[in-house]
Amino acid sequence: MRPIVRNLVGLATFLALWEAVVRSGLVPEADVPRASVVLGRTVEMLGTETFLRDLVATVLAWMIALGVAAAVAVPLGLVLGSLPRVRAATMALVEFLRPIPSVALIPLVLVAIGGGPEAKITLAVYASVWPILYNTIYAFDEIDPLLIDTARASGAGRFGVLTTVALPHSAPFVFTGLRMSAAIALIVVVSTEFIAGANVGIGSFILEAAAGAGRMDLVLAGTLVAGVLGYLANDGLERLGGRLFRWHTATTDSQEV
Repeated sequence: MRPIVRNLVGLATFLALWEAVVRSGLVPEADVPRASVVLGRTVEMLGTETFLRDLVATVLAWMIALGVAAAVAVPLGLVLGSLPRVRAATMALVEFLRPIPSVALIPLVLVAIGGGPEAKITLAVYASVWPILYNTIYAFDEIDPLLIDTARASGAGRFGVLTTVALPHSAPFVFTGLRMSAAIALIVVVSTEFIAGANVGIGSFILEAAAGAGRMDLVLAGTLVAGVLGYLANDGLERLGGRLFRWHTATTDSQEV
């Protein structure tokens, strides 16, 4: 079967099992609504202006955060990857900052810049910088020294080696990091909207549905939309990477994983 057919079969099987378990009474419908009910609510929500505004707010914040993260991480990764002394001097700080959960920084960010869109964008940038940064550094470690020696023997200087050898070699690795960061950025944006009580966004919609009348059908419908959005983003980037870097084994390996 084609991959898309397998995905649809797996999704249909999951929804059928969900529907059967709730209908059989193994799980109270008041706690977990039937799959058919959640899908119906999802279709209704996508036809309302209020939810579409929430969806657009989340997508815009996600796109901005991912773009800023790439703009920060790629140049920084190029510097740390090409200058071993700078890398050795800064890795302690990088390893200290990287494990800090973005959610733990929500109170600090709210105090520093407020609870507007800037908060979720800032936290998403912080969380999604690391995969791009490390993939860029890793790409430099994997460059064959023979390629660098050949470029230098041909008269290329430091800048020439960077543009003709390092950047083309690093591009597939950077793109893989970008694809990983896309999922992380979306998770952090929705989580921040939910935890920090944003005025607009999918997370805000889920929070209102859960805190108000306890509408689990709306909570699950909003969660379903976020999941579909993440799947489409990952699938789109994976297909784009497959077209752009078909020649590079790094992309093929990342897709198989």
